[in-house]
Amino acid sequence: MPEGEQKEERKFVKIRNSKSSFIKIKCPDCSSEQVTFVKASSVVNCSVCGAKLAIPTGGNIAIAGEVTGEI
Repeated sequence: MPEGEQKEERKFVKIRNSKSSFIKIKCPDCSSEQVTFVKASSVVNCSVCGAKLAIPTGGNIAIAGEVTGEI
């Protein structure tokens, strides 16, 4: 990595006590919303900018964005 460039590390937080099986996640980069399954088994990327929004943890997903709603 060149000098002066810093790798941005996102903090992922595990979803707990969700009353729904689908949630809307707001992307921290471009503010678009992505609907995803709470127990997704693959990485969820933003459909607009490609940023990583959620990662599987073996149970509920861990998200990097903000939950804006439940479906």
